[in-house]
Amino acid sequence: MKLGLVGFGFGGRIFHAPFITAAAGVELAGIVTRSPARRGQAAEEYPEVPLYDSLTDLLAAGVDAVVITTPPETRRELVLEAIKAGVHVVADKPFAPNAEVGRELVKAAADAGVILNVFHNRRWDTDIRTLRAVLESGAVGQVTRFESRFDLDQPDTLEAGPAGGLLRDLGSHLVDQALWLFGPAASVYATLDWVDLDAGRTDSGFFVTIAHRSGVKSHVSATKSNRLVARELRLLGSEGSYVSQQADVQANAAISGRRPADDPAGWGYEEESRWGALTTAAGATRVPSEQGAYHRYYEQFALAVAGKGPEPVPGAEAVHTLEVLDAARLSDAESRSVDLEG
Repeated sequence: MKLGLVGFGFGGRIFHAPFITAAAGVELAGIVTRSPARRGQAAEEYPEVPLYDSLTDLLAAGVDAVVITTPPETRRELVLEAIKAGVHVVADKPFAPNAEVGRELVKAAADAGVILNVFHNRRWDTDIRTLRAVLESGAVGQVTRFESRFDLDQPDTLEAGPAGGLLRDLGSHLVDQALWLFGPAASVYATLDWVDLDAGRTDSGFFVTIAHRSGVKSHVSATKSNRLVARELRLLGSEGSYVSQQADVQANAAISGRRPADDPAGWGYEEESRWGALTTAAGATRVPSEQGAYHRYYEQFALAVAGKGPEPVPGAEAVHTLEVLDAARLSDAESRSVDLEG
């Protein structure tokens, strides 16, 4: 699959390009960026990959699919341009400003007969993959509660505006993980922390409770403005619990300059000292790390484009994530629980 990357900022350079080039069956066929500095980086890191000034130019050169990883406010028009050209699309999260626009994009893709997926790559996080294995083992029994906390000391990275805020940024991932693990949401209750930036007011932290139709309750939270750095997962069930404080393994490795293609077999494992703990009536045991592998997303997407497997994150699933995020904003504004349609 010839795949073009639109945008070579932090996300495109760290979270997309290295994993596209590590994915079996995928060729990075072009990079779109206008910034002279980023064009220099792209040429240095991927000298064999053609550079383009626009999505239009990339499409004219010929690709099977594109990844749209430009700023959120630009994504709708670029996704629609790619769909109109008959090209399959991976859109970065949040792929639309709200669920209504998300449904518009999903319908446009379906009408054009192309695949639209969203880059909820954190379904392939090391800690989430390990927790998923524990969940599927049945060791904790009937699950009643899931807690996910992800705190970062990054106040300078907060963005204002309708497409900004931590809820729509990191919250997109944490909500998607909960929905992937425990199914659709029946209701949402949320409180947001707000700060005033030069560019406007924005949410710098959140606590969201999701009541799933399955009966599980998920509590997901994060902050960027309270000088905290923490990642913790808790899975509570009728027969015990699983608690993990693993690091953000793949992101940390990619930011430090490591690439999954350099060591595919060893990539994405947590060191033993940070393994999670499974506690049941039999006692506590450490659970070995599963492999986290963001490049698996692209391998699965390539197979889906070829008609050989399921899509990694279909647009319709990402719309439900947007519905939960919209409900969280409404819940905070009106101080009430918000029911979602079944």
